[in-house]
Amino acid sequence: MQQEEIIRDIRQRCRKAMNGIASTSMRQRGISYKVNFGLNIQQIKELSGRYKPDAELAEILWKEDTRELKILATLLYPADDFTEVVANKWVTEIPNQEIREQLSLNLLQILPFAGKLALGWSNSKDESIRTTGYWLLARLFLIKKADKQSANDYTFIWDDVISDNMFLRNAASLALKHIGRQSKSEADIILDKLSIYKDDNNLIKQEAYNSLLFEFEYYSLPNPSEGGAS
Repeated sequence: MQQEEIIRDIRQRCRKAMNGIASTSMRQRGISYKVNFGLNIQQIKELSGRYKPDAELAEILWKEDTRELKILATLLYPADDFTEVVANKWVTEIPNQEIREQLSLNLLQILPFAGKLALGWSNSKDESIRTTGYWLLARLFLIKKADKQSANDYTFIWDDVISDNMFLRNAASLALKHIGRQSKSEADIILDKLSIYKDDNNLIKQEAYNSLLFEFEYYSLPNPSEGGAS
């Protein structure tokens, strides 16, 4: 099939499987797209299996303001063809947290230069790009592909973890949790830096400290001499 035929076929299949209740629910929660068929992620993954991975097709799908097509783009772009140039372009085009998560999970985390992207994006002046950088870093920790990290390598993270932007704040906190899990010394550095907020009247600042304190008390952290992640 030609690209136009494939996209037409995808749309037809999405329309047949459309879940209006799910689509309406997402819209009410602020997840907005021009078109949203309401398919669940498993349905989208099964749909992607019908088509051959292709960079050109993925680029076309990514440009569409249709939820399912954007997610399909992250599943159908061959990782070997997804260059740093493309990654740095796509990161500026992420419309919401769902697409950020799907892009990180389906494509970014498996790239050989994922660590470089995570560090660079986490130090970007753009808040949306930093959010993606922190999220990707957390994914790399989860799949044990992250190099040893220091919180002090991240210029904006201390401000981002108390940001009014919920997605940025949560991503920064998640990144700090993973960084601090590496060792007790790294966790102590993080807690010491945020300890000024432990009795703050601002609940966001207080929560930034308390959530990380709970995290590091819950995990049995290795001493610096032991290294590694728990």
